[in-house]
Amino acid sequence: MSLSPPSFPSFTGPSGTDSFPRPLGTDAPPTCEVPHFAPVRVRGGLCRLRQLLRHRRRAVAAGLALTAAALVAAGPREASEARHSERPRGHPVADPVRQHRAVEWVSAPVRIADAGTVRLLRAGDRVDVIAAEESAAGGDAHVVARGARVTKVPEPLEVADGGGALVVLSVPRSTAARLAGASATARLAVTMC
Repeated sequence: MSLSPPSFPSFTGPSGTDSFPRPLGTDAPPTCEVPHFAPVRVRGGLCRLRQLLRHRRRAVAAGLALTAAALVAAGPREASEARHSERPRGHPVADPVRQHRAVEWVSAPVRIADAGTVRLLRAGDRVDVIAAEESAAGGDAHVVARGARVTKVPEPLEVADGGGALVVLSVPRSTAARLAGASATARLAVTMC
């Protein structure tokens, strides 16, 4: 078997005759030499460079001055000046922000006179504690604690007639002192919030 050279499809050239395809790169025009020309010079280039440097120095100086002014405004103050300007920035002047002291919460066990009411309570409930003082002329009642959170309702150890039931409330320390004082002189009751 003899091998014949590969055949390429023929196409019609611009002259209308059939020609073979050419290898890649041979259909490009021949290279030519770039003519020599003198370098382009810009008139006043050195003057413009000096002018740009001068403006740059002014811009840097202005930026440094603004930065120094901002640092002085936000820097440390005298003690007396700091007290007079306690108001935080960004808040309206008409509505000053109050600074609250941290409230220390304590658990206060309280004996409620009505044991049936205590059985209705669950941990997480909010209650108002009312002290009812008994006197010969009648009773006087006042609220000792408002919105106290019930943390625990212990199971009663013994069933006693009129002994009430115990409940543990989470209240501020000052309210716990009022509850302890009221329980010594009055009967305590709760209302659910």
